[in-house]
Amino acid sequence: MSQHLASKLPHVGTTIFAVMSRLANEVGAINLGQGFPDFPIDPELADRVHAAMRAGHNQYAPMPGLPALLQALADKVERLYQVKYDPATEITVTAGGTQAIFTAIAAVVHAGDEVIIVDPAYDCYAPAVQLFGGVPVHVRLAGDMRFDAEAVRKAITPRTRLLVINTPHNPAGTILREADMLAIADLVEGTDILLLSDEVYEHIVFDGEPHASAMRYEALRSRAFVVFSFGKVFHATGWKMGYVLAPEALMAEFRKVHQFNVFSVNTPMQHALAGYLKDPAHYETVSPMYQAKRDRFQAGLARTRFRPIACEGSYFQVADYGAIRNVPDREFCEWLAREHGVAAIPLSPFYQDPPEGQRLVRFCFAKEDATLDAAIERLCAI
Repeated sequence: MSQHLASKLPHVGTTIFAVMSRLANEVGAINLGQGFPDFPIDPELADRVHAAMRAGHNQYAPMPGLPALLQALADKVERLYQVKYDPATEITVTAGGTQAIFTAIAAVVHAGDEVIIVDPAYDCYAPAVQLFGGVPVHVRLAGDMRFDAEAVRKAITPRTRLLVINTPHNPAGTILREADMLAIADLVEGTDILLLSDEVYEHIVFDGEPHASAMRYEALRSRAFVVFSFGKVFHATGWKMGYVLAPEALMAEFRKVHQFNVFSVNTPMQHALAGYLKDPAHYETVSPMYQAKRDRFQAGLARTRFRPIACEGSYFQVADYGAIRNVPDREFCEWLAREHGVAAIPLSPFYQDPPEGQRLVRFCFAKEDATLDAAIERLCAI
C-alpha cells in the first residue's frame, strides 16, 4: 500500500544541539555546544531521590504535581518575588521547561493566531506554534542583543494571541530589565495578548542584577505563563523536570492539555525536590558559582581571536569569530570541532532569517574548570 505522508513540520530537521553533540562525539571534541553541565548534582539531592524510591514513592503523582512540591514552590516564589500563587490552582509541575512551553502554546493558540517570537529564539517555540495552527511572527533583538520594544510593537496585529519572551536569554546571554518589562506591559495594555515568559535560567543572573520576572509586574502576571526548570538550576538536565505558574483561568486551560500530554511527572524526583527546596541556599548559591565560570571563560577568550559579547545571565557565552574566518556559522562550527577539537553552536538556527554576515557562535560554560581550561587552550591555538 502506497501512502503519502504530509509532514506537519516540513522544514524542521534534527535540532542543531543533537547535530553538534553527535559531531563532538565523533571527532572527540570538547563539547561546549549543547547546554548541559559536566559536573555532578548535589549528593544531598541524589540521596533524597534514592530515599523517595526506597520509601515506595514510585507510582503516579497527582496530575498537577505533588502537593508538597507545589507548596514548596509557592513558598519559594513568595519569598523571592513577594507574590502569591495558589499551589492548588496556579502551579503545575512539568516534564521539563520545553514541555511546559509546548503545553502552554497548545492550550491557548488557535488556528490562524499569531505568536510573536523574538529572534534569536530557542528552537522549540516556532514548531510548537505551527503544530497547533498558529502563525509565528519573528522579530529580532537589536544589534546589541537587547529587547527591541518598537520592533515588537510594529509586529502586533489584531490577530496577535501570544508574545514569547525569554530572560535570561538563550542563546544571547542578555537579560531583560525593569524598563523592558514595563515596555512589554505597555505593549499588551488594552489587548487580549497573552504572555509566555521563559525564565528557566532565573537563578543564573550576574553582576548583582535582579531577575526581572514577569511575576513582578501585575500587568504581566495576570496574563502570563511563567516557565521554570529544575534541571537548569540543579545541574540535572537529564531529569527533565520543570514547572509553570499562571493565573487560575490560564492554568485550567494548561492542565486540560497537560493531563493528555504527560499526565503526571516523575514521582520520586518530586518528593526529593519538595524537601530540597526548603533550604534557599540550594538555589541562592547557583548564580555566584556560574558567574565565576563565566569570568574564567571570558578571561580565557580574551587570549584568543574570538570577541565575546556581553553575558549577563544563563550559562552561555556568545562570541564573534569574524577575525578568524569569514564563513557561515555552521561551517565554522563544523571546522572548529573537526580541526580544533571544540564544539560550539552556530547562532543562525535560532533565527527565521539570520542577519546577513553575522559571525556568532554560542559556547556553554556550564563545565568543570578543567574542561573550560582545556577548551581555552585549544581556542588559543587558532
